[in-house]
Amino acid sequence: MTAQPIHRHEPARVPRNAEGIAAALTAEARKEFYAELLAAAPEEARGVLLRWWGRAMLDTDPDQGMRVSAALAGTTTTTSVRDIIERRRAAGLPVE
Repeated sequence: MTAQPIHRHEPARVPRNAEGIAAALTAEARKEFYAELLAAAPEEARGVLLRWWGRAMLDTDPDQGMRVSAALAGTTTTTSVRDIIERRRAAGLPVE
């Protein structure tokens, strides 16, 4: 008998590194990304990468149109920070 994963593993749409992020951005956005990353102090670089990774993920989301429409219509599902913290604590994950 073999065990099968419950959820299919799919590779990240946008790798969490500068090269992956840049590849997912438009030419104009890529220039902005590199300019911001090169100007960042070492302690700021992680924040720049995380922020631009988020943008790259949104820009390459196949459901982007639906998500934007839902946000503009006010029908996006939300979760309170309190609920997220409670879930993380229940799972034994850090909350700080």
